[in-house]
Amino acid sequence: MDDTIRLAVIIASTRDGRFGPTVAGWFTRHVRRRPGLEPDVIDLAETALPAVLPDHGDAAPPAPVRALAPRLAAADAFAVITPEYNHGYPAPLKTAIDWYYAEWRAKPVAIVSYGRDTGGALAAAQLRQVFTEVDAVAIRDGVTLPRYWELFAADGSWPKESAGCDTDVKVTLDRLTWWARALRDARARRPYDG
Repeated sequence: MDDTIRLAVIIASTRDGRFGPTVAGWFTRHVRRRPGLEPDVIDLAETALPAVLPDHGDAAPPAPVRALAPRLAAADAFAVITPEYNHGYPAPLKTAIDWYYAEWRAKPVAIVSYGRDTGGALAAAQLRQVFTEVDAVAIRDGVTLPRYWELFAADGSWPKESAGCDTDVKVTLDRLTWWARALRDARARRPYDG
């Protein structure tokens, strides 16, 4: 049996000039350094998910929704890279969550947030509630990046070595990997019937 954990890294922001791809690149570099973790970066700015959802039981989902579904279904775990906008997370992320259900069920989610003074902690708290509603397991450990613009090194690289977030990402990946294996084993023994 393949013990590789497939980790979908979701970039939530779709705004022009967004910082999410920088955070996702940093996070994904950490993922790639760990044997047994295989990242799949999903940029919501590239998925073209429709903002208008149909009523339950309506016609088949649109092509962009069908295209993303297998990538989410194949994931053993998720890491959501999100900014905090006005004390919340971006609307395209909520839309992406709401288009799917079975793809999230009984899988762990880590939240990597960035923002002003809170580092995205308010957005992360809201996301934990939302993911619980779709039967995902939002893990306690995550990464918050307050005033992320102050974490650039003199040479322009991000984050600078003294930032401390490299320690946070290690703990987050340790916990996420544990939960991913535990929940994958549980789903294999007894499919989740939420």
